[in-house]
Amino acid sequence: MRLGASLRPALAALRRARLRTGLTTLGIVIGTAALIAMAAISAGAQERVRRQIDSLGANLVMVISGSATAAGVRLGGGSGLTITADDAAAIARAIPNLDAVAPVRRGTVQAVAGNRNWQATLQGITADFLVARDWAVVAGRPLTSEELAGSQRLALIGETIRRELFADGDAVGRLIRVGSLAFTVVGVLEAKGPNPQGADQDDMLLVPLKTAMRQVLGDSAARPRTVDQIVIRVADGASVPGTMEAVRELLRRRHRLGAERIDDFILRDMSEMLAVREAAGRVLGFLLAAVASVSLLIGGFGVMNVMLAGIAERTREIGLRLAVGARPRDILGQFLIEATLLASAGGLLGVALGIVAAIAVGRSFGWPIAIGAGSVGLALAAAASTGIGFGIYPAMKAARADPITALRTT
Repeated sequence: MRLGASLRPALAALRRARLRTGLTTLGIVIGTAALIAMAAISAGAQERVRRQIDSLGANLVMVISGSATAAGVRLGGGSGLTITADDAAAIARAIPNLDAVAPVRRGTVQAVAGNRNWQATLQGITADFLVARDWAVVAGRPLTSEELAGSQRLALIGETIRRELFADGDAVGRLIRVGSLAFTVVGVLEAKGPNPQGADQDDMLLVPLKTAMRQVLGDSAARPRTVDQIVIRVADGASVPGTMEAVRELLRRRHRLGAERIDDFILRDMSEMLAVREAAGRVLGFLLAAVASVSLLIGGFGVMNVMLAGIAERTREIGLRLAVGARPRDILGQFLIEATLLASAGGLLGVALGIVAAIAVGRSFGWPIAIGAGSVGLALAAAASTGIGFGIYPAMKAARADPITALRTT
């Protein structure tokens, strides 16, 4: 029997039981929608993490001051200033294949412009900072090497500070007061958004390192020129793990740390952060896939049950068709087509519902979503496979029916 000849009675049977057909496809709809939403949200989340890592700069290694000790109690990382600008200079001299080495001193300040104020993160930087962070100036100009080497009261600001302090959008050339000091804004940085920890990278006030140390945040008499972190950009093609190990050995020698003493600094590699975030995204994806699989499984059992019920109701029809010359494979084909149509219809509806759900979740929580043709095709294939897999037993049962016994059924 040709496909069209099997398709017509299959469609007619499904139309006769519209309510049952609709309820049967519900499980397939939910499972397929969950698959689409899972794929879109998971791919979007991973893309967001990659963008955040890229916004920090390529091939970055962060050296962060270690912990302070008070009354025998070791505090958290970064609680004590244990690295210096001289350490950064030593790293730049001794370690090859580095594009930039930038010491950074940071603190929280209250920035005021006119009648507006904002609590901002002030960072004292050197000429290598914008290179290390791959950060462009979109309005005005960057600070020159001479300005960054001195103690001038000049500043670059991030997009958040520009928006909060200068609502009219024109910030270049205007003044920002920090305490009793007035800084002239010479440039506005491109917007980068949140970092992988969720902190706003655009809430940034950048000033020369010496200005931050001597005039704003203060310097330690016991440990002069201390900084909070050193940002290192490794040259393309160079080994980041090898660079990290070389930095660790150099700083341990400079800080006179014996073999029995632990590092008084912390090394961070941005690729490690990316791997952790991607692993978390994969776990989330597996959980969502498990939920979708259970929904498809339930939908598959629904298809099987409705097919068995339909076969029981149409026993005489099956016997009559066999009696007038239909072959068992024709009966098998008809019921397999019915099961596949049920599952495919549910799959199409599920794809539409999943796309709508993914967009709604993305807009509600501000998450990016990525809906690809591959994920749509996979979801439709999974739905159709569910129909075939769970429809094969009812179809085989119908194909094996004895015509005489079937015709006697009331």
